[in-house]
Amino acid sequence: MAAEQFQKSDFNWQLQQFFRQVGEWIELNFPQVQPPNAPDVPNWGFLSWWLEAGFWTIIGLFVLWLGFQIYLAVRSYLNRNQAQIAKLLDRRSTAEKERTISGWVKSAQEFQQQGNYREASRALYMAMLQRLNETKLIPGDESRTDREYSRLVQLLPQAESYQMLLEIHELLYFSNLPISAEMFDRVQRAYGNIERSTVDMAKMA
Repeated sequence: MAAEQFQKSDFNWQLQQFFRQVGEWIELNFPQVQPPNAPDVPNWGFLSWWLEAGFWTIIGLFVLWLGFQIYLAVRSYLNRNQAQIAKLLDRRSTAEKERTISGWVKSAQEFQQQGNYREASRALYMAMLQRLNETKLIPGDESRTDREYSRLVQLLPQAESYQMLLEIHELLYFSNLPISAEMFDRVQRAYGNIERSTVDMAKMA
């Protein structure tokens, strides 16, 4: 039974059915015309296999080509976005490197007026690092972590104030905890202590 169904589904059988249906249609619509008997169709089973294999090969190649085009488009989009992000970060990094201590303090005041105490605290942290670098107390190093700074400032005057700013920065970096006005007042006082200390040290030098 399975062999019979397979034979009826091959190309040779389908071609015979086609000729038979054409003959029946001619006989039905043109009774005066006697359609010829359906010709004996040669056994094209082998040709049918090649046609089917060729069809699926073409479909497979088309799918591969389409997938490759989608991959190229996605990669181009991601590369373009990454380049734009890198350019933006590089611009921001350069601008931050060129900002002076007074520039950071001014930014902190502007953020404070806007009620953005997170960014205001971060600006004072950056002012502290800039001050350490400019006074040569701890030369700046982009690879240095807050933990390293925490160890290095232990012997400096107002070490507690440095530690306060470093701890607040870690809090900002590792959590989304909001910074209250009261907490920012403590940050501001700590930075003021650092500022006075470094000014006094410069006068004594």
